[in-house]
Amino acid sequence: MLNIALFGPPGAGKGTQSKLILEKYNLVYISTGDILRAEIKEKTDLGIKAKNIIETGGLVDDELIVQIIERKIITNQDATGFLFDGFPRTFVQAYILEGLLQRLNTSLTCMLSLEVPVNELKKRLLERAKIENRKDDTEEVINVRINEYETKTAIVADFYKEKGLYHPVEGIGKIEDIFKKLTEIIDASLKKVWTNIVLFGPPGSGKGTQGKLLAQKHNLTYISTGAMLRKEIANQTEIGKKVEPYMKKGTIAPDEIVIKLIEKKIKKNLKTNGFIFKGFPRTLVQAYILDGLLRKISSSISYVVDIEVPTLELIKRLTARGKTKDARSYDVSTDLIIDRLEEYENKTRPVASYYNKHNKCKTVDGMGTQDDVFALLSEAVENAMKHAR
Repeated sequence: MLNIALFGPPGAGKGTQSKLILEKYNLVYISTGDILRAEIKEKTDLGIKAKNIIETGGLVDDELIVQIIERKIITNQDATGFLFDGFPRTFVQAYILEGLLQRLNTSLTCMLSLEVPVNELKKRLLERAKIENRKDDTEEVINVRINEYETKTAIVADFYKEKGLYHPVEGIGKIEDIFKKLTEIIDASLKKVWTNIVLFGPPGSGKGTQGKLLAQKHNLTYISTGAMLRKEIANQTEIGKKVEPYMKKGTIAPDEIVIKLIEKKIKKNLKTNGFIFKGFPRTLVQAYILDGLLRKISSSISYVVDIEVPTLELIKRLTARGKTKDARSYDVSTDLIIDRLEEYENKTRPVASYYNKHNKCKTVDGMGTQDDVFALLSEAVENAMKHAR
């Protein structure tokens, strides 16, 4: 998703630029000011509470703001993204926005800050007061609002500077010139938006084959924990020696080892379009770990695709593979095969349910030809990439 926060003091031109950004990128507009004024006009309970605060230039209580924004986000979960105007306005609200977006398994793409000198701001706001007859644009209130911005809201900039998401833009000049600067930043930020796919499915469902094909077609980095661990074993590294007993049985290797390998792989491949994770996460704990690993690069899981194959077919496939050069140590015994399938049902299957709660999970029939299954999976990945951008 493309999520933008438009930042700047009162009178910086956020409303004008918001309209242009919305039209170009087809985003859902969330303006706390507009929503509050509508609530006041309709004399709702929320509007009555907010009326006196707004008319004196103060900031509305976070509890009210969260209700407004949460309602707007929840009712637009299929949106391609959001444009936030007037939020976050405090350091606390910056954290609130992080949490609200995380509920949609997404995050803020960039914060655009319109920079305008104080004298110009006052001039613009007083002119707007004459044209629109707005009670919150008196000289006294304007001074309060600008002071509020400088003492509270400007601190938010530091929050996003640390995350590398803050982009100041001069707000003086022709509207189209300012808009061009904003779109250049947005388009550059979009290139940093990764599509991250988790490929689920029991042993024998074809995840490895399909994962590699998908990665190649969509310029994604294929991350297979099994392949990385087998490489460590083959090279007889310290990690390899530790995980070899787990790999022979096909059981889950210690999380602290897998985390280091995945993090290293991600850091080396940040120029790709994203990542396909195969074999991870295999437990609910690992699902939380993966969320944490991706948030370190200001990203998140885009989509989860679950390849569904009947148990009897899985046993046939794994038994057949056990007779080839591609056999795994845990393919040679029917007992080990069954143990692995049971472990998948008991520990990994609940992880798919975890992601399904976020409406990010799609089940694909894995019983067709390799090309048929690939076509279904590729369609799911393309949809995920479109949604991510």
